[in-house]
Amino acid sequence: MTETSANKVADYILRSCHDSGELISNLKLQKLLYYAQAWYLALYDRSLFNDRLEAWVHGPVQPAVYGRFKHHRWDPISDQPDDPKLPLHVSAHLDEIMQVYGVETAYALELITHREAPWIEARAGLPADQPSNTPLSHKSMASYYKAMADRAANNERTT
Repeated sequence: MTETSANKVADYILRSCHDSGELISNLKLQKLLYYAQAWYLALYDRSLFNDRLEAWVHGPVQPAVYGRFKHHRWDPISDQPDDPKLPLHVSAHLDEIMQVYGVETAYALELITHREAPWIEARAGLPADQPSNTPLSHKSMASYYKAMADRAANNERTT
């Protein structure tokens, strides 16, 4: 069972950015969608949304959301979405994702995803500039971010 859709998560992220006066490109939106899904899988053992993420050249992308905003190209998304009315725990999760990852640039987020196992595994050795629509594995995302959370928790206990 999933909590929502990728489009509703995108709407929440866009509203959050617009409400705080932040500009957001489609590239950055895609990376925030990825981190929202990956951490949800790791923390709650279920998908935030069913819409698949793919390992594109510039990092993880949700194709339908990308298509919805591709007319903005590299410019900030100016669309003002309606409030997606998400459950409180989902909104809290997305707020935390925004606090941690929303402060990074789109390019920084792209570089970070390129160093992480889920994207690397999905790309399976493809050259950096070769297109791909290979899906990112939920299992890979969950295990990678669970391990990251476990390391962080162990570090907190030892300090």
